[in-house]
Amino acid sequence: MIEGILLGLSAAFSPINILMVIGGCLIGTFIGMLPGLGPMSIIAIMIPIAITIGDPSAALILLAGVYYGAIFGGSTSSILINAPGVSATVATSFDGFPLASQGKAGKALTVAAIASFAGGTFGAILLMIFAPALVTVALLFHSAEYFALMVVGLSAIAAFAGSGQIAKALMMTLLGLIMATVGEGVLFNLPRFTMGIQDFQTGFGFITLAMAMFALPEAIFLVLDPKRSQKKGDSSGEIKGLRLTKREARLIAPVIGRQSIQGFLIGVLPGAGATISSFLGYAVERNIASKEEQKEFGKGSLKGLAAPECANNAAVTGSFVPLLTLGIPGSGTTAILLGALIALNVAPGPRLMIDNPSIFWAVIISMYLGNVVLLILNLPLIPYIAKVLSVPRNYLIPFILFFTLMGAYIGQNNATELIILTGMGVIATALRMAGYPLAPVLIGFILGSMLEDNFARSMQLYDGPAFIIERPMTLALLAIAVILIVLPSLRARRAEKASKDSSVD
Repeated sequence: MIEGILLGLSAAFSPINILMVIGGCLIGTFIGMLPGLGPMSIIAIMIPIAITIGDPSAALILLAGVYYGAIFGGSTSSILINAPGVSATVATSFDGFPLASQGKAGKALTVAAIASFAGGTFGAILLMIFAPALVTVALLFHSAEYFALMVVGLSAIAAFAGSGQIAKALMMTLLGLIMATVGEGVLFNLPRFTMGIQDFQTGFGFITLAMAMFALPEAIFLVLDPKRSQKKGDSSGEIKGLRLTKREARLIAPVIGRQSIQGFLIGVLPGAGATISSFLGYAVERNIASKEEQKEFGKGSLKGLAAPECANNAAVTGSFVPLLTLGIPGSGTTAILLGALIALNVAPGPRLMIDNPSIFWAVIISMYLGNVVLLILNLPLIPYIAKVLSVPRNYLIPFILFFTLMGAYIGQNNATELIILTGMGVIATALRMAGYPLAPVLIGFILGSMLEDNFARSMQLYDGPAFIIERPMTLALLAIAVILIVLPSLRARRAEKASKDSSVD
């Protein structure tokens, strides 16, 4: 490993590779800030450019920089305008946007930058140390375990439901699962529930749904309730409160430590990725928080912001374990990176560390450098980025609507998406007014197709649901899912009982 590190250092710190890291991080950060584009689109566009570079190490470092740079920068639109354009930053908006609405946009962006940097850096360290050993762990997961892991992800609905809202959150999750079934089936490629509309054959787009659930209702609420707009108290537009106090730093430090490890381990599993990691990170931190801290989640909790940002960046780093050591893509973005590797005549797999050690170690070392570059790029820009919220409401609303419509259209390149966006946005606004949580809809939608795919495969392999009992790891994961659902309900009942007892006394 020491020889590999030295080899990686010499390769990663060559002038061309340093330029590739900086260029990839710059492009990725900018793309991540724009809702609707995301790393998949830009990486696909940049593959021909990367191939012309000639050096496989430099090309892969460039594309990898774009990937984790986009996740790093994706928190910006989620925090400032409640428009998560990347699925991995959806959970960031749950507490990031409330913080920005309270006039703490600078602090929210600072926490996001620090948590992202820590998650990516710890992930790179773990990748360097444990990559060979984690390959065997990843191979233990089959369809049955992935099905159970998706169920664990769905169990996160309890974290997004307020007091007495478990039933509402469950209904919204079921709505998301139903929406995930629209389009071609994962096994038989036959259209389902399309109502004869050809544009529904590919299903609903994630970007369209994310914009309809969060960005569009926010724009409507700004129109309906002027007091909801950003604070304009400081006419100079100066953004204050960028630094964290010692108490705030101590508050998020344990969260960063836990979610760096958890996020990385989830990222190692092919098919899990940064999205599930961010949701589970948020759910875990909310469930283990004290009663007083739990009340802050969803209203501007620093823990609730740091957890998903740390977890998703650690998961991005972890996703390179199955990609480089097994040749298995864990997400759509890593599938495109796999195609780039093949186009560069590099065969990912168990022999990559032996046949092309310079490529393997150069990519890992470049992640350290990349996270430092991202922190240096983002921290000084926070005061200027946060000034988006000092824009008058009359200009902010068209700004949000423009990026919402643009993101939905670019995501599917189909004008029908704009009609779907408008219809879903109106429904989401009505649901929000009725007190229904909207985050579970996205959780159900994102995990729905993977849940169905792995469940169907498991049923075929084991001729029925016997796989639940026959595979201990599957049973253990399902038990964890039950605990995550039941535990918040028990806590709520205990708190209610305690309040009644105190009122009687």
